[in-house]
Amino acid sequence: MASRCAELVLAGLVWLALALPAQAAIRVVASTPEVADMARQIGGDRVEVVTIAEGSQDPHKVPVKPSFVTKLNRADALIVNGLGLEHAYIPALLEVASNPKILPTGPAYIDASIYIQPLEVPTSQNRAQGELHPLGNPHFSMDPVRGKLMAKAIAEGLARVDPGGAAAYQDGLARFTALLDRKIAEWQQLAAPLRGVKAVSYHQDLIYLADRFGLDMVGTIETKPGVPATPAHLEELIDTMRREQVKLVIREIAYELPLAQKVADETGARVVTISSLAGGLGTTTYVDFVEANLRALVAGVQGAPAAPAHAGAPG
Repeated sequence: MASRCAELVLAGLVWLALALPAQAAIRVVASTPEVADMARQIGGDRVEVVTIAEGSQDPHKVPVKPSFVTKLNRADALIVNGLGLEHAYIPALLEVASNPKILPTGPAYIDASIYIQPLEVPTSQNRAQGELHPLGNPHFSMDPVRGKLMAKAIAEGLARVDPGGAAAYQDGLARFTALLDRKIAEWQQLAAPLRGVKAVSYHQDLIYLADRFGLDMVGTIETKPGVPATPAHLEELIDTMRREQVKLVIREIAYELPLAQKVADETGARVVTISSLAGGLGTTTYVDFVEANLRALVAGVQGAPAAPAHAGAPG
């Protein structure tokens, strides 16, 4: 009889386990493909992530769409790159999303920049003259060492939103950090030809990558971040490139090629196309994003076509 009762109890427990819904994934909206991929790598099946910006877009000029409002209204968490990168779309969307918990003052607003020491902080924090980097340069995701700091902030934010998954998020962070550590060692060797190479970029977004891998950034095609080039500025830039013997013009995929090519033609330089967001060069993961950019740059320095990036972490 006791055995029969035990069987009934066990059967009841099994039925109850099957009847109860599985832990629902928390709904995460990510501002950029990089923080989206980090959230997926760290959160696994505990998170359901949608992304706003696309890899081929200029992160400073992402168009606002009504569908984004719906996603934000239903979100359990919002992850942003931070340092004002999303100024063109996130503040406007949050104003109408009616979701207080994902406002910058709310517990579900996850800022990936909190551990970043910003570079190129201007003396004036004013966008009135077109300055797009009033809080400092926000393009730190292009440096994978700083990428580890982003991942740390994201893991902590996810644990704050979903305390029951804190251990899982720490495990996910440990795996992702270990992956980055392995890849960073490889990338230091891959990028060795970049050290000391003088270059100009279209937009002022290479400072963190240059700081990590040794590029010497001489100037930008834009007069300053977000301000189009003037004839006088281009003349001065071309003179500087000739004087400094700059042979690399780095054009981010969201910016026009003809002007970058014109500057290169005037100076005997080579144009290299990279992306400031994951996905711009056909990649999907953060690891592949970093590798594709480095391979493109090295190929440009060596005068060879860029090789495809190796597969990185699973999407």
